[in-house]
Amino acid sequence: MYPDDVDPMSGCRLPVPRREDLEVAGQRTYDNLADPEGETIRGLRGPGGIMLHSPELSSRARPLNRYLRHEAGLGGRVRELAILTTARELDSQFEWAAHEPEALAEGVSREIIDIIKHRKDTGGLDEADAIVIELGRQIFGARKVTSATFARALRQFGRRTLVDLVALIGNYAGTAALLTAFDMQLDPSQPPPLPQP
Repeated sequence: MYPDDVDPMSGCRLPVPRREDLEVAGQRTYDNLADPEGETIRGLRGPGGIMLHSPELSSRARPLNRYLRHEAGLGGRVRELAILTTARELDSQFEWAAHEPEALAEGVSREIIDIIKHRKDTGGLDEADAIVIELGRQIFGARKVTSATFARALRQFGRRTLVDLVALIGNYAGTAALLTAFDMQLDPSQPPPLPQP
């Protein structure tokens, strides 16, 4: 079912953190992650559980993630487009599987999701949607953002929002790195949602 070095409970190479092993702040984070009504998508089985092995990192990363996802003013649609583009460009199956339903809930159409998933041309999309996708593709694919793309993004979002958007993309690239290093597995019944590299 899973590779030999993957814990069946956590779905990754680290066990689920034990609440009793954590200090008070870590226990609060644990309780929040374990709460099915909490603000995380995957709870303890995902990046939140991985980061909780470093309670200080977790306590610092969670407010940044909350700001970028819910307080920066990016809007759910832009946020999920950016996260899906990051997940696709980094082939992060777990990140994609967690955020595709979120994108649909934010009004991103199946057609746009397929454009991201299959790296299709963004021509004909709304300018805001197209620029989020193209910006992410250039950051990770070309490893350089062209002057033209930057100018379009700046015009579309303004300085502050563009900085927050790029920070969100970087934040989810960091999440993808954690998921890759600790070999975070999809749920056993879930087929890989992204084409295999």
